[in-house]
Amino acid sequence: MKATLEHNERIAKMIFGSVYPHYVAKVEKKGRTKDELHQVIEWLTGFDETKIQELINEKVTFKAFFREQR
Repeated sequence: MKATLEHNERIAKMIFGSVYPHYVAKVEKKGRTKDELHQVIEWLTGFDETKIQELINEKVTFKAFFREQR
């Protein structure tokens, strides 16, 4: 799939917390755990479990989510 500007903007506006449960379900379906998902997110962004939950509670968009990373 070729990314278009419209596609990228649509993803950037999505709320991270609305997609997060789908990430958890996907990794669990693949035999992995929520903790392993958090390890990957922390490795990619520097966010620990507390920060991930804070961002979910704040209903941040993906754009804001990745703007926050270190």
